[in-house]
Amino acid sequence: MTSAIEAAPATAPADLMTGFHHLELWVGNARAFTHLLQSGFGFTCVGYLGPETGVRDRVTYLLREGSIELAVTAPLAEGSPIAAHVARHGDGVRSVALGVRDLAQSVAAARRRGAHLEGDGGADGETPSRTASIVAYGETRLQLVDAALDGAELWPALVSEGLPSVASGGPVGLARIDHVVANVEEGRLDEWVAWHRSVLGLKEMRHFDADAIGTEFSALRSTVLWNGRDVVLPVNEPAPGRRKSQIEEYLDAYVGPGVQHVALATEDIVGTVDELQRRGVRFLVPPAEYYPEARRRVGAIDLPWGELERLGVLVDVESGGYLLQVFTETLGDRPTLFLEVIERRGATGFGEGNFKALFEAIEREQGRRGNLDPTA
Repeated sequence: MTSAIEAAPATAPADLMTGFHHLELWVGNARAFTHLLQSGFGFTCVGYLGPETGVRDRVTYLLREGSIELAVTAPLAEGSPIAAHVARHGDGVRSVALGVRDLAQSVAAARRRGAHLEGDGGADGETPSRTASIVAYGETRLQLVDAALDGAELWPALVSEGLPSVASGGPVGLARIDHVVANVEEGRLDEWVAWHRSVLGLKEMRHFDADAIGTEFSALRSTVLWNGRDVVLPVNEPAPGRRKSQIEEYLDAYVGPGVQHVALATEDIVGTVDELQRRGVRFLVPPAEYYPEARRRVGAIDLPWGELERLGVLVDVESGGYLLQVFTETLGDRPTLFLEVIERRGATGFGEGNFKALFEAIEREQGRRGNLDPTA
């Protein structure tokens, strides 16, 4: 892993980033996972590649909702790297792709700053034509992608005919990726913060110490990195001595660091969550005492409290405004990847006032799985 660079070059990949481009998930059954995203979350399948398109070792479904693009890939060959990855980690996010205005300049800057690139942007020094993959925490990759290309253009073998479709309800209203959160091993947070700053040129937005966010089991340290605009990448580590926190459970189940959750933004969280619940999506339930306390904490802001409580939506307020958020249960059988739905009304934070309620809800799920006992 690359250490922090003392005097990084002036130009950084972060300076050229235009936002999240897409996420690629590696899963055991791409057709089933695609159906979950279509029927549960309202995504539309806009492309497919596989044996029918001349690709023999994998299948990929490209899904879109608002400006969110997800590529869901599963292996067809037993000995493929995708099969090995899924066998070890289960379903999860393999690549976080970030759009950049000038791919060649971004790759050159990343390489000067010590990035380890693979594939198109590998050691041969040639400029990639479409995307460059940077080795990040664990087996996760951060990709730099020409922002002018959409997902279909990145995979020339994609076809757009005969795609699976699901009619499950009304519009969901998910609009864009708000942030992508990583979990890393205890004691490595500062190292990975330095990596994001030195290699990508991201800046520290916020930092949370264990004494600020925690319960008996779920204390953690977290630093939020961003490009100052639209790429937000928080990184978490478990707090020392809390070995069965939610972060440690993730690291055990995923067998190493990786993407813990993806936050998807909406302009109407009540309508979005109402539709998601009608479609069968399951969310974490806040403790019963949360809403009386939240009303006192939030104060005079006019909110549909009855609807928020019915749907389990959490509320946090800060000087710039407020936010509303809710968290799904994990998407797969392992307690790893989950989604957040968030609506921002002037707030730039991450629901600090909701951390305790969120952690308690997660701990109830951990308890049901038998994973709160440090000896488990």
